Amino acid sequence: MEDTILDGVTLTTEAATQILLLMSEQRERGLRIFVEDGGCSGKQYGMSIDSPKDDDRIFELEGAKVFIDPVSLEFLRGSVVDYEGGLTGAGFRVRNPNAKRSCGCGTSFEK
Repeated sequence: MEDTILDGVTLTTEAATQILLLMSEQRERGLRIFVEDGGCSGKQYGMSIDSPKDDDRIFELEGAKVFIDPVSLEFLRGSVVDYEGGLTGAGFRVRNPNAKRSCGCGTSFEK
């Protein structure tokens, strides 16, 4: 499996593997990534298990699906969606080169 890029957002193989593990029984569902107002820096990332909506961009790598709505996609272009494991907390991470600053929590940013 290789990383894949669609509309300027990269999905890593590690993230795809974790999505497939989460969705093993629910292939029509996937990981929704969105941006909303809030957090320490003004905007924050959110993630949920969801089904696609009509206007979503759908990213797929080896069957792992990610859904991003058009408004959130504007904030996420150029980002890398990854999965990091470790003692300090495993989970999906968004590395966004467009963020002017990010909060220490890793989910809040300013654009």
